Amino acid sequence: MHVPSPGFVLPANRHRAFLLAMIPALVLRVLAMAGYQPALWFWADSFSYLRAAADPVPGTFRPLGYSLFLAALAPGHSLALVTAVQHVLGVGLAVAVYVLLRRRGLPGLGATVVTMPLLYDEFLILLEHMIMADALFTVLVTAGVMALSRRAVTPLSAGVGGALLGLGAITRTIGVAVLVLAVVFALLRRTGWRPLAGLVLAGALPLVAYATWMYGTSGTFGLTRADGLFLWARTMTFADCSVIRPEPRLARLCPTTPVTARPAPAFWMWGAASPPAGTPRDRNALAGRFARAAIMAQPFDYLAAGAGDLRRLLRWERTTARSASMTKTNPYWFPFGERPLRQSTRAVAEAYEGGPAATRLTEPYAGWLRGYQRFGYLPFPLLVALLGGALVLASVRRRPDALLPGLAAAALVLAPPFLTGFDVRYVVPAIPLTCMAAGLAAAGRTRAPAQGRQSKIVGGPA
Repeated sequence: MHVPSPGFVLPANRHRAFLLAMIPALVLRVLAMAGYQPALWFWADSFSYLRAAADPVPGTFRPLGYSLFLAALAPGHSLALVTAVQHVLGVGLAVAVYVLLRRRGLPGLGATVVTMPLLYDEFLILLEHMIMADALFTVLVTAGVMALSRRAVTPLSAGVGGALLGLGAITRTIGVAVLVLAVVFALLRRTGWRPLAGLVLAGALPLVAYATWMYGTSGTFGLTRADGLFLWARTMTFADCSVIRPEPRLARLCPTTPVTARPAPAFWMWGAASPPAGTPRDRNALAGRFARAAIMAQPFDYLAAGAGDLRRLLRWERTTARSASMTKTNPYWFPFGERPLRQSTRAVAEAYEGGPAATRLTEPYAGWLRGYQRFGYLPFPLLVALLGGALVLASVRRRPDALLPGLAAAALVLAPPFLTGFDVRYVVPAIPLTCMAAGLAAAGRTRAPAQGRQSKIVGGPA
């Protein structure tokens, strides 16, 4: 008897579980669109992206990838259009992961369960509804890794994967780590020179083009002019200048606050009293030199600082900056009340929107979503356990196609605390990659098509 393959082209009843799971996921996103119009804002970052969309020139602190995305949608004069597109991208990513898992032999119910965090996690929905780069970055990086996790990576699929990861890197610079990881993984898997060349060239093209643009406008060849500042801010939580003994030019960067009383890296990066505020134009280079000297002089303190941040992954709740009565909130919760835009930011937001741009709450839809966010998320301890289990299972079952997304997720979780500092927002892009890794590691093997040596791939046989 002929048994059809488990591809997504099968009749709808073979995908009934996933289609039913899609309905509440779509309802949640409709609630966001109806309850919080036209979009949610994140401090000054959202408005910086909008300013760069109106006048796209490479800036100091973040690359322009997301601003170019906003510029492409600017003719619509609608922030609601931006959030709608981001919601569609989020749901589309969940569909793509489900399709991949079904094609690798995972049963429909199993693929649906593994994909559910992508559909239901309230933080993913929050970021999709926010004028921030995170939703676009998550889609680009996950799609790029997905292209490289095929059963047979060709030069074309490797090029597509590299291009997506390169675009992710000019959206958020941590994407460079994922691109480098993908290249190293391809080398270790001996993919053949053509897929490897396609991956490297396509991945490097957006980076080189953007860095050249940056050089033409600022004289700096890079993605930002703040990498040294971010690393300096990271070291401020432990740096002891009596141990570092910095050269005189760097001594002004020494903190005077006792180590036990020092605030988080974000304060040192953005606070008005930050020592680099008064340094010369080459403050990024000076801050980078100080940070490297601090790490070399205090390597164990540096590792302890990063590991201390990672302990926050053991908290069951993601954010706790709220009162027992739930009347106060922070940017990582759907807000409880309307707040007018500041005069300094209103103009850029209203210019993009073509009218009032402050977030307007509509009840009861906003209230329903606020109620959901109290429990509708994947706790980080479970995420860590799922990721660790996926990596172990992928290694035991020799599933390199599952190993790549698992390692990429681990890089996104582990790198920020050692480069900039921990932020719950930085962990969220690892959720789709973790789910994909877990599903691929658990999927049944299917026979790979016969191919020559040069078609051996990053993903290996599924």
